[in-house]
Amino acid sequence: MKSTDSPRPANNNNPGGSPLLLIILGFILGAALAGFWFHRSAKAPAGSPTNVELSDATKKVLAGLAAPVTIHYYALLPADATDASLPAFATRVRQLLEAMQAASGGKLQLATIDAAAETNATAAGADGLKVFNLENGQASYLGVALASGPHKEVFDRLLPEWEPALEADLARALQRVAVAAPPAPVAPEVAKPATETVAAINRLIPDVNATTVETASQIFHAEFMKEIADAGNEMEARMTAAQQQVTQAQASGSADELAAAQKNLAQVQSAQGEKIRQIAAQLQTRLAVFQQMKNAAAGH
Repeated sequence: MKSTDSPRPANNNNPGGSPLLLIILGFILGAALAGFWFHRSAKAPAGSPTNVELSDATKKVLAGLAAPVTIHYYALLPADATDASLPAFATRVRQLLEAMQAASGGKLQLATIDAAAETNATAAGADGLKVFNLENGQASYLGVALASGPHKEVFDRLLPEWEPALEADLARALQRVAVAAPPAPVAPEVAKPATETVAAINRLIPDVNATTVETASQIFHAEFMKEIADAGNEMEARMTAAQQQVTQAQASGSADELAAAQKNLAQVQSAQGEKIRQIAAQLQTRLAVFQQMKNAAAGH
């Protein structure tokens, strides 16, 4: 189940293109910074200091979550291209999410992505966020994607005027997303897992029975960041070759050769975004299948 309903108004524009060099550098830098932010957030000790005091109602919701939830927080606000009030608001949202993670007893895994790189913008779009600020020349994203197994909700555009309601909105969304897996062998909601998915889980977690869902979530996220980095290295070589073809076609003066080279470059760029979407989907699939495997083992 995936809900992309935004609790607040959103901009429906689409992001524009960007220079090749920024795409290549952004892919590598974005993956590295996303990894840094994930590990910083995921390893933050419970109860780490924050300026946010959560309400009793929110604490109760966090204590009662039925399943782990991953939170991707995107604060992609290019310098000199956004409302001056947004960076401070984005910081307060991050502090709120960090406070919720600290109070969740390990049930929330928070990844904060705030480097304005092409890769991160692609990931934000793949996660369901809406772009804004295009009239100033740079795509901006400010939103949150919550996921647990097959369940997902997206706050596709956060706005400062709705800040007083944000904590309650997030708490309710977490309750809806963190749905406990049904007891096996219930319904063919999820078809038999693909062989390669099960093989990947067994490779990463040899002893499924002895591994908690929370630990598995951390392992899958670490593998996710490694796969993103590997995809970036592969894409860099393909982008360089495609750009060289464009340069050679420009030098030849042939309009047909140039059109073909530009088409190939566009296809490589499109493949980059699709690869990121596949890796992100694979992460959620592994989490869902792992929970099924745990349930099946418990049933025996």
